[in-house]
Amino acid sequence: MENADLMFWRSIAVKMTEQVEKAVSPLIGKKEAGDIIKMGADGTPSKLIDIVAEDEVISVLEGTSRPVKLISEEIGELEIGTENSDFSDEFDVSSENSPESTSAKKIIFVVDPLDGTSNAIKNIPIFGISIAIAEYSPGKELPCLNDVKMGFVKNFATGDFYEGIRGQGAFLNGEKMISSPQTELNHSSMGAFIYGTKFSKIDNLSKQIRRIRILGSVAIELSYVAHGSYDAFLDLRGNLRIVDIAASKLIVEESGGVVTNQFGKALSGILNVKDRTSIIAAGNKELHEKIMTHMEVI
Repeated sequence: MENADLMFWRSIAVKMTEQVEKAVSPLIGKKEAGDIIKMGADGTPSKLIDIVAEDEVISVLEGTSRPVKLISEEIGELEIGTENSDFSDEFDVSSENSPESTSAKKIIFVVDPLDGTSNAIKNIPIFGISIAIAEYSPGKELPCLNDVKMGFVKNFATGDFYEGIRGQGAFLNGEKMISSPQTELNHSSMGAFIYGTKFSKIDNLSKQIRRIRILGSVAIELSYVAHGSYDAFLDLRGNLRIVDIAASKLIVEESGGVVTNQFGKALSGILNVKDRTSIIAAGNKELHEKIMTHMEVI
């Protein structure tokens, strides 16, 4: 992706975060925000606040007048800016006002419009948006996590804006981030989604780690790993949506961290709302290896 393309699509992502934040703001902490409207494309109930957030995402992308594919939890997949809904066909994104780019490439936005919905409804200050932007060459393999070029996560409650650009690093509010150098488990703080998990998987690890936190927003908690606020994060349920981590995985890796599944394998899931995974992220390779060593994988 050329620099002009990066800057153009980054500006769209920034605009998206601003407009979604504005749209959901009146619903934060309100009971009606949790009203179930329908079943989302990912198979989970879509609440009013989720629909409001996603509608704003669609509105922003429609306003670009550029061909783009949206992958989002509630709507699933949506073609925007092109009459041809067959994503296997090539289209030309060039126009008088668009950045110079390779016409054979297609842009995919993978968005969780509101990560931490339950927190937002209860006004617990850890909720926000996750946006991954992938560039994909049609006719090759299906687009996957490796095609993500940029990732953005904003915590609406604090205003913190995390971003990662492939090959260019990770940033928090414009300042470059470096993940934690902590290598000792007994000095480490870790985020974890452990409900619904056989505790035997992490029983030994929990005895080694200094602190464990459960905050309710995977995208933001992975961003904490990138920033060094967390030394590590894990979710071993095996049903973590690719949509939830498409942006923050890149942010962690660009900060110098390591991200794998629970078996230590690289994540390369297909960009859709159905693919699921487990995840172990750490600020550095040595800590990641120690986590794997002290965890019984069953």
